[in-house]
Amino acid sequence: MEKMILEGNMAPDFTLPGSDGKDHSLTDYRGKKVILYFYPKDNTPGCTTEAIGFKENNENLSGLNAVVLGVSRDSLASHEKFITKFGLPFVLLSDTDSEVCELYGVLKEKNMFGKKSIGIERSTFIIDEEGKVIKEFRKVKVKDHMAEVLEAVK
Repeated sequence: MEKMILEGNMAPDFTLPGSDGKDHSLTDYRGKKVILYFYPKDNTPGCTTEAIGFKENNENLSGLNAVVLGVSRDSLASHEKFITKFGLPFVLLSDTDSEVCELYGVLKEKNMFGKKSIGIERSTFIIDEEGKVIKEFRKVKVKDHMAEVLEAVK
């Protein structure tokens, strides 16, 4: 059964290890808007473009009282390389056991070269200062995504 996150509902809380060496819980960010984005893999073209989009808009987002948290199933070591390579100014969370991905219903069957696998469907959740989901984006297309995020955060 697929989990649905509904706009207007409380975002499911979680705790995951972050690229800064600390554990991060969603409740740690009460009082700020959270842009929680799930992406398939560090250092792949689409994910890099998306991360750089968040990086380039990080100051605008901070000015809107928003914090960016990226989530993938990559290891912290992989996140560290990704952050260093592209100078990412936000925390990446490591969900190696897919627990939070399942909580947010972002795992989908993918078919690559005839091989089926389960992977993260690029998704972004905008969570308000009280912890409610105010906007969800599924099957994100990287190209226009930053404009949509900025609009939703305002």
